[in-house]
Amino acid sequence: MFHPLRVARIERTVGPGGAGDTVALTLAVPPELRPVFRFLPGQHLTIRHITPDGTELRRNYSLCNPAPPPGSAEPGPAELTIGIRRIAEGGFSSYAVTRLTEGDTLEVMPPAGRFTLVPRPGRFAAVTGGSGITPVLSMAASLLAAEPTARFTLLRSDRTAASAMFLTETADLKDRYPGRFQLISALTREDRQAGLAGGRLDAGRLAGLLPRLLPVGEVTGWYLCGPLGLISAARQALAKLDVPGERVHAELFHAEDAPLPPAAPVPGRELARDAEVSATLDGRSGSFPVRDGETLLDAVLRGRPDAPYACKGGVCGTCRARLLSGEVHMDRNYALEPAELDAGYVLACQSHPLTAEVRLDFDA
Repeated sequence: MFHPLRVARIERTVGPGGAGDTVALTLAVPPELRPVFRFLPGQHLTIRHITPDGTELRRNYSLCNPAPPPGSAEPGPAELTIGIRRIAEGGFSSYAVTRLTEGDTLEVMPPAGRFTLVPRPGRFAAVTGGSGITPVLSMAASLLAAEPTARFTLLRSDRTAASAMFLTETADLKDRYPGRFQLISALTREDRQAGLAGGRLDAGRLAGLLPRLLPVGEVTGWYLCGPLGLISAARQALAKLDVPGERVHAELFHAEDAPLPPAAPVPGRELARDAEVSATLDGRSGSFPVRDGETLLDAVLRGRPDAPYACKGGVCGTCRARLLSGEVHMDRNYALEPAELDAGYVLACQSHPLTAEVRLDFDA
């Protein structure tokens, strides 16, 4: 369900070309909605925006402010802050950066997402690229404030210093927690006199760099967020360094970065024709015909327009549902972890029926 939230503050930054290309957007949460918008560090908001021609856009943006401490008596946050970078042909990002004003209202879904770090003792590390800094900023700030013994290492990669988001905020963490927060910055398209040499962080470079920054084997959890190339490189490097896969968590930031797989389903199988999907959502169940070639999500949306989704690109995981019966083929998956797949979860926006009947549970 979407709720109207008022834009309380907009902080615009200046991009490398001199024009503002990012904003930090703070939304005011009325008292009656604060329990609904309580969040975990790393979660995101889904915003619904209607363009002038009537097209509905849904976009996910990670929360970057600290989360309420675990077990606290706070009913929930009074404000929520997200970072938005304008992207080419971005239907909402361009609007947010250039036209949105304080006092405007946005339709916002409650926080969601499983790319989270619940504050607890231990040593944690993150590798981020570009706007991938946003959820990790919330993770680091929340962890260090809640757990006095916890430590956090952040390796952030940006194209240039001028394009980096939340530089002041990460520098403040370094000043506030000098013995527990380690910050390393890398620039891919700019050289500096001090710090890491410029250039892309590929798998080989990361495998050599990370052991020099921290004791890799002692890290409780690794958090990777950014474009597909960086996430793939970091996964390869950590595997080479014998880091167990269950300690590595990742979130891809743009569906456009993810290559589409071949259109054919699994070898030897064909998509079912005249199939039907039964779906449970908010405690109510219904059955819907699946048209040839369409996804299960699109079939459900015809009868249940409140079905959850955002990117429709296999990236955000908003449309995650448990497959109760039947078989499906997913075009691509950049959101579900291996344990979720083993537990029977699928992405409805990427799933096509391989059997005549399929049952999904969005509430599971």
